[in-house]
Amino acid sequence: MGVTAAVLAIDAGNSKTDVAFVAADGSVLASHRGNLGFQPPKVGLDAAVDAIAAPVAAALAQARAEGRDIDGVQHVSACLANADLPVEEEQITAALHARGWAASTRVRNDTFAILRAGVDEPRGVAVTCGAGINCVGMLPDGRTARFPAIGKISGDWGGGMGLAEESLWSAARADDGRGEPTELARTLPAHFGLGSMTELIESLHLGGIPYARVHELTPVLFATSAAGDPVAQALVRRLAEEIVTMATVTLGKLDLLAEEAPVVLGGGVLAARHTELDAHIGVLLAERAPKARAQVVVAPPVLGAVLLGLDEVEAPPASHATSRAHYLP
Repeated sequence: MGVTAAVLAIDAGNSKTDVAFVAADGSVLASHRGNLGFQPPKVGLDAAVDAIAAPVAAALAQARAEGRDIDGVQHVSACLANADLPVEEEQITAALHARGWAASTRVRNDTFAILRAGVDEPRGVAVTCGAGINCVGMLPDGRTARFPAIGKISGDWGGGMGLAEESLWSAARADDGRGEPTELARTLPAHFGLGSMTELIESLHLGGIPYARVHELTPVLFATSAAGDPVAQALVRRLAEEIVTMATVTLGKLDLLAEEAPVVLGGGVLAARHTELDAHIGVLLAERAPKARAQVVVAPPVLGAVLLGLDEVEAPPASHATSRAHYLP
């Protein structure tokens, strides 16, 4: 006889998808990681949902092979990259629900998973800085605050790719005399084994180096900044300013500036724990939101999707603790 899962949790970024079937007591019945992300802008919504369906099927097959048939799910809790606008969440919710995986479905932007993974109750703010940058906040009563976070047209600055491109811009101008001298003009091409910005610009333009590899330059920026380069240091400070600005604006929207509240930091850039960036964030946050408590999330984001799902089905606190213990042994 099969079991009914309380939650099918899905966390999908741009390059991977984690799924988990979770029982009402918080125990994980089955899980799987797929090597494709959720990218409807590139592949279309149907194909993007197919990329999620594959690890869902793999998790079900794993459970069956281990003698645990899962024959029903109460709720799908999906936290997805590229679900940036409420209208996109609605469209994706409909597409996921049409797969018939559960009686109810809710889709959120994946930054909500980072927030929920980092807090014991759905209360606080999260800033994620990975390939892009985003910030969300939520309260136990269901109120949320967020930004569109779809690039420069929505006022965004930062993220790993944005930092890399800003570094290239500064280095190119330093190299040809239009800008302030910077060691980035040496360290960026050196990363690819090249001797000058001219060679790097040409290689990126003509495809000798795939443009997708530009993101590799973000750690080079931080290393160059740590070595004392003023131009690189200015970019790091600007990122800290952006992160704290997003966090404090979101705290204000939720009336949390006067209360102790967590500010959860996640994503590849922030998880790397760059000493200089962390220090700038700490100083700025202490000035603008002195009661906020910054913390870098260590739990995998899929835990956030699990906990949000358990919130939806009104599971008891012990269930949340069981799931958290599974992902943070």
